[in-house]
Amino acid sequence: MDLRVYLDTLGCRLNESEIEMMGRAFTRLGHEIVRDPEQANLFVINTCAVTNEAGKKSRQMIRWAHKKSPDAQIIVTGCYSEIERPKVEAMPGVVRVVGNAHKDRLVPDLLGISDEEWMDQEPLARELNPGELRRTRAFVKAQDGCDNRCTFCVTTIARGQGRSRPLGELLEEVNALYQAGYQEVVLSGVHLGSYGKDLQEDIDVRGLVQAFLDQTDFPRIRLSSLEPWDIPEGFFDLWHNPRLCQHLHMPLQAGCDRTLKRMARRTRVEAFRDLVNQARAVMPSVGISSDIIVGFPGETDEDFQESLAFTEEMDFCHLHIFRYSPRPGTAAATMPNQVDGNKKSERSAAMHVLATQGRISFDEKHLGETLDVLWEQQLEETPEGIWWQGLTSNYIKVKTLAPRPLHNLITPVRLESRQEDGTVLGTLI
Repeated sequence: MDLRVYLDTLGCRLNESEIEMMGRAFTRLGHEIVRDPEQANLFVINTCAVTNEAGKKSRQMIRWAHKKSPDAQIIVTGCYSEIERPKVEAMPGVVRVVGNAHKDRLVPDLLGISDEEWMDQEPLARELNPGELRRTRAFVKAQDGCDNRCTFCVTTIARGQGRSRPLGELLEEVNALYQAGYQEVVLSGVHLGSYGKDLQEDIDVRGLVQAFLDQTDFPRIRLSSLEPWDIPEGFFDLWHNPRLCQHLHMPLQAGCDRTLKRMARRTRVEAFRDLVNQARAVMPSVGISSDIIVGFPGETDEDFQESLAFTEEMDFCHLHIFRYSPRPGTAAATMPNQVDGNKKSERSAAMHVLATQGRISFDEKHLGETLDVLWEQQLEETPEGIWWQGLTSNYIKVKTLAPRPLHNLITPVRLESRQEDGTVLGTLI
């Protein structure tokens, strides 16, 4: 049976990398990835459970798929289906739930390909052919799982213990992606900074990044997220190499030591400040983004004001802001002094003001500069030319009017003005 597969995902960069790997595998094995859900006879949905809202969106995504193509089969995987399996299995259209531990084998198991047949294929052959280009950025999973025990997080429950992919396997896949035409690789993981700790190879996250610089030809290499306590000494010195994208996502979660302690985060405000200062000393143009939780159990008004002040001091270019929601099986769900929902909303609103100010400030700081942009999306075609949108190395979203197609090209652009839609208008050089 020829499959017409619609792939959908929610949540982190790791989920994106997993769904892309599945897409490449389906395509290589002769099946079609469709953009129109009504044409699909198979849906693969990669869910998220980081908050109650993410769980709700995961359920909505499944219902939406069944509504769009009622006769299609729906396969669900990801963190929400891991922790709420009976609920997901009972949803209309769902024929299979695949646990995170078996997610990497979802495609061969579905197609009835034996372990021997699957492993007999060269990894490059089973992933893609040279010239098969789906996007400009390739998301690659370097690591999965987490050994931390942050009191709010279901990741350890849903993803299991930390495990790293062997370096040779990663390099093989990434070099094939470069040959296929991708211009940027995004290394992702639940806990990327722990890379190598479970391997017999003598390697850590610094060695991983150095290997990508030494043994691949990707013009741009980006890291998805790094927990601050796992960043080794001298790590930011690697960014003297211009191929490393000048953007770092380091989850803070709270700017108050008392809250960080209740969260069981293995960092404190002063250590985080020192890391940010180290990064900016090496990369003055670096964009640093982060995650913040408001309304964590026991967070007083004083704690929140302290967190707000520290967040403002860090001057993040972007923030992911979460109102705390209890997750089943986590320590924080049973903690005393749960914060009222209205207070969470007020604190979230205050953080969003800071986030907007930080985004605007960061963009405006770079106006007048000439930066390289990887063009990813055609917006519209007009009599004057084609509007394109892309990203700088430090994660500024830029649009420009061009007389020709720019998809998947990296070109220098002078940043002119910030627009109301949050993009920066640029002029091609």
